[in-house]
Amino acid sequence: MRWQGGRRSSNIEDRRGSGLGRPLAVGGGAASIVVALLVMLLGGDPSDVVSGGGGYQDPGTGGSGQPVDPRQDELKDFVSVILADTEDTWPGLLQAEGVTYQQPRLVLFTDLVQSACGTQESAVGPFYCPPDQRVYLDLGFFDELDRRFGAPGDFAQAYVVAHEVGHHVQNLLGISDQVHAQRSRMSQRDANALSVRMELQADCFAGIWAHHAQKQRKVLEEGDVEEGLGAATAIGDDTLQRRARGRVVPESFTHGSAEQRVGWFRRGLEQGTLAACDTFNAAGSRGR
Repeated sequence: MRWQGGRRSSNIEDRRGSGLGRPLAVGGGAASIVVALLVMLLGGDPSDVVSGGGGYQDPGTGGSGQPVDPRQDELKDFVSVILADTEDTWPGLLQAEGVTYQQPRLVLFTDLVQSACGTQESAVGPFYCPPDQRVYLDLGFFDELDRRFGAPGDFAQAYVVAHEVGHHVQNLLGISDQVHAQRSRMSQRDANALSVRMELQADCFAGIWAHHAQKQRKVLEEGDVEEGLGAATAIGDDTLQRRARGRVVPESFTHGSAEQRVGWFRRGLEQGTLAACDTFNAAGSRGR
């Protein structure tokens, strides 16, 4: 990607090394990220794996967190540029819908973070919290994306950030509240299927960002689109389930199959409109 020299966002909160403490359960670190991410995508609660029923250090009793890795300095700059680019993309698109774009903040953390959605370990992966309108990211996830999921490259990383910002857009449009209300009245299977549609829409919204970033600022280089598609493939529910236990359980999908994720990201990338991303009324959005 052509990102060097781009505007940096002022909406970055760097909480790395803040002293919140490190988890004491299930091996910690990279292994814990993978284990809990797979549990989540298989329909379970990742906190059952990473917390072990209360296995965190109390931040008031000596948990000092990890020292900030200086090798992440460039990644921090990169994430700041991508966030700034989403800030330049979404206001005009939402204005046409009668919605004022409120810029989210992006919180960088190591191992463990406190959000309005509760205390979360990096094992849950990057996430968006609607109540505080923040994206949370442990930069170590990008290393996991490369080494364990086989999805290297800066555009693959940009796709991750843009997907989480896509959830922020859903929040501003009122979609998040609607989905949450509907899921509370559904069976687990139907609630999972609705979650798939929401995640696929966030993939499509990430594609919308890439469409306009390329059209207006020419950020893409040869091979970038393939990196994004590779990331979408690598974190498809079927891909992860097959890696985890050698078989696929479609009714437990919460994010969508690799084919679905690639398809909706590509749709947003090619069409660049909110209308193109109506996963809730489109045939074929349910996990197969």
